[in-house]
Amino acid sequence: MDIEEQQDPDGPRAAEPTLSYPFHRPSAVEVPPVYEELRARCPVAHVRLPSGDPGHVVTRYDDVRTVLADPRFSRAATVEPGAPQLSSTPPLAGGLFTMDPPEHTRLRKLVLREFTGRRVQRLRPRIQELTDGLLDSMERLAPPVDLNTELAFPLPVMVICELLGVPFEDRGRFRAWSDAFVSLTSHTPEETAAQRTSMIGYLAALIQRKREEPTDDLIGALVAAHDDEGRLTEHELITMCITLLVAGHETTVSMIGTCVLTLLRHPEHLAALRENPDMIEHAVEELMRINPIGDGGPLRITLEDVELGGTLIPKGSAVLAAICSANQDAARFPEGSPADFDPRRPSATQHVAFGHGPHHCLGAALARAELQIVIGSLLRRFPALKLAEDVAELRMTTGMMVHGLTRLPVAW
Repeated sequence: MDIEEQQDPDGPRAAEPTLSYPFHRPSAVEVPPVYEELRARCPVAHVRLPSGDPGHVVTRYDDVRTVLADPRFSRAATVEPGAPQLSSTPPLAGGLFTMDPPEHTRLRKLVLREFTGRRVQRLRPRIQELTDGLLDSMERLAPPVDLNTELAFPLPVMVICELLGVPFEDRGRFRAWSDAFVSLTSHTPEETAAQRTSMIGYLAALIQRKREEPTDDLIGALVAAHDDEGRLTEHELITMCITLLVAGHETTVSMIGTCVLTLLRHPEHLAALRENPDMIEHAVEELMRINPIGDGGPLRITLEDVELGGTLIPKGSAVLAAICSANQDAARFPEGSPADFDPRRPSATQHVAFGHGPHHCLGAALARAELQIVIGSLLRRFPALKLAEDVAELRMTTGMMVHGLTRLPVAW
């Protein structure tokens, strides 16, 4: 793609949108190549968003961290009247994704203790037990099997359902709801609205049951925080449940599939991990760096004029921090090619796959634990695990903020 220089040598300037976002992905295993050119020549790209609104995509590592942490880039402003939108359906107000501090901090504190490293460490035996059960079932099947269906989807859903206190048997409904909540163009506004209404009704009924029969789980604790302490409103309670349920499994489902695919495409690294399981924790960091599950995080709106990457971003502009691009910035990841998978890469832990700043992913420790346990268990249980189909035949989901493999056929 030919990228015109959008920077004035005499100072920052504004420009009209020139590119359509999201950018084209040539295959299921590649970041859109336009990001490399943008980092080099146009680090703040002017784009047309799926909604039709103009926006800016920020591509360099340091600039992405600025957008993620600087209070001049607001999430709360995305639900203000007339604000530019990422998709044709406005985001749901009143939740962690559409709040700034101090309101965001107030709500985050209500659930933070459930996702600390210490709490997740206590959950690891249960995650291992659930993983082993799924692998037992998978081993009884005749290969090839779809790893997404047998492991990548059910495990994160089981974990978040137990943590929240949501019936696992309703998991089929979660997929439809989640797809609608992360839709860019895959759902019409009417379809998204219908799925939101369905999910809100489901959670309102579940919350009422927990009022009548209190439970020792996270939703039960949030109900008590509302009813007994008045620490959040009824709308915030329902929105928090939606956020935790969707974000608590959607990204990890996608990450498990893409990380396993990367390992299967690099048998030399797979063999090294099998021989040295102590490397798995660091390898997972590199896998998260190299495997973007989305081009950018949630939209932000500038609260004032901001100069970034030599470009003036006017007040009221829509801005996307391209995490997938930041994680392949050679200025931050200088060892070899940043587009290559290297499980020994010293800088791997500097990735921003979980974001940065006040909105750093609440479930980062939980996602890391699930990935480490899944990968370690697969290496032990299936030493001959391999792809059952040419990688060129694999496809990623499209039209959504979160990218994942539609299927991952494996054999052993």
